[in-house]
Amino acid sequence: MRSPETYMVLVSPDLLVQLMKRTGDGREVSVRELAEAAGCHASKIDALRNGRRKKSTLTEALAIARRLGVDLLVLWEHTGRTVEAPVEPLHMVSVPA
Repeated sequence: MRSPETYMVLVSPDLLVQLMKRTGDGREVSVRELAEAAGCHASKIDALRNGRRKKSTLTEALAIARRLGVDLLVLWEHTGRTVEAPVEPLHMVSVPA
């Protein structure tokens, strides 16, 4: 049986945009490059940047933070007892391949 996925909530879409313009190595990263590093579709990164989407899986959040060169909790908050995971509209929910 598969364990439930842990979700993280994006602290700020504007912060994500800023960090993409100047990553830990000083270079800009594109939406496509960040999506590839995170193992998700570019539309998900775009939705996070524009505030249409607020949550991501822990695995994706870790990969995004790593690629941007920041600690996980600079960009993401854990969901759970104090931070509720937002409900994504059905058209935004991904289907496992």
